[in-house]
Amino acid sequence: MSATEETERADRRRVFADLTPLRTSAHYRRLWFGNTVSWVGQGMTALAVSLQVYEITRSPFSVGLVGLFSLVPLIVFGLYGGAIADTVDRRKLGLASATGSAVLSAALATAAFAGFHHVWFLYAIVALQSVCAALNSPARSSMIPRLLPPEQLRAANALNSMTTTFGTLVGPSLGGLIVGFGGFQTAYLIDAVAFFAALYAMWRLPSMLPERTGATRASVLDGLRFLATRPNLRMTFFSDFCAMILAHPRALFPVVAVLWYDGDATTTGLLVAAPAAGALLGGVLSGWQGRIRHHGQAILLAVACWGTAIAVFGLTRDLWLGLLLLALAGYSDTVSMIFRNTMMQVAAPDEMRGRLQGVFIVVVAGGPRLGDFLAGSVADLTSPAVAITGGGIACVVAIGVLALYGRGFRRYDALKPTA
Repeated sequence: MSATEETERADRRRVFADLTPLRTSAHYRRLWFGNTVSWVGQGMTALAVSLQVYEITRSPFSVGLVGLFSLVPLIVFGLYGGAIADTVDRRKLGLASATGSAVLSAALATAAFAGFHHVWFLYAIVALQSVCAALNSPARSSMIPRLLPPEQLRAANALNSMTTTFGTLVGPSLGGLIVGFGGFQTAYLIDAVAFFAALYAMWRLPSMLPERTGATRASVLDGLRFLATRPNLRMTFFSDFCAMILAHPRALFPVVAVLWYDGDATTTGLLVAAPAAGALLGGVLSGWQGRIRHHGQAILLAVACWGTAIAVFGLTRDLWLGLLLLALAGYSDTVSMIFRNTMMQVAAPDEMRGRLQGVFIVVVAGGPRLGDFLAGSVADLTSPAVAITGGGIACVVAIGVLALYGRGFRRYDALKPTA
């Protein structure tokens, strides 16, 4: 049997995530490990800040403002962060923004040790951390196609999805334990130290100047105009909007926990954790995706599965079946995200990757918030069941319309990528 045949047989048998990018690229391996550690640390800090704000104010509204101070800078600076990443050395931008995040976590720790407990200070630090994240994410994401060959990008995106979901699940839980045993200052200090893993990974990278074609500066509007002329890349964002805006029931979980399952805060926690657990499983069990060539079709099917799972969730009143359906939705979302990211990295030219990642940040940050608002509004006018099931059905119908409209997207071939 030839080496090629053995490789093909191995691909057919593969179920778990493909670790090839970690084995073949030391730069990517360090970047992935550093990002994993920093995601856990940021999850710890996010929970610790919310707990500290509540301890100071005893106001749920004040705690809710933490999310607002985090979201607005992320959306505002997301597009500009992408434009900057297409202009400067991405390695230096990644180093500077990661250093800023580490310094801000150290400032939180110092203030906590000194007994400086002021809500305005916490809000300011959270906003500045979001600015650093908006600068760091496009730079880091646009580096990956320079570190790995195109055929490994799908596997790298699966590994990256595991990092994000793992940090989202483990970080807050670990942060709660650390705050309970060592106080806020300990959680902040651990986060600041954790950033050294990301800083070391960035430091070891080679220079990452974008491959520009005569442009002296990168414009946000140029990036949006480029996206407007690339139907396949544009469809990746439209498909995500179908899921995140039309069928995003997260805001209704507290209501659903009480009305449908006669539960409490623990039940709400399970409902919130189920999609994240499914998303993590989507990265762990991503080996089969290497056999998929038509990424557009995979995205359409994954979003349709998300909408279907959400619609059926709105009809069930059995908690464990509901959790299973939410986990299936989370799994489908990860599959869609992996292929969407891969298409953006492969089909877009290097000088546009930062700005596309900036648009991606805005979609990921803003889309679910619009979905929360829509679900809450519809539920208030009708009922949670109508909002959730109707939203899931609307998602499936919308993605069906996109499938009919986007013939080129359906035919997208990973071996012959076109934007």
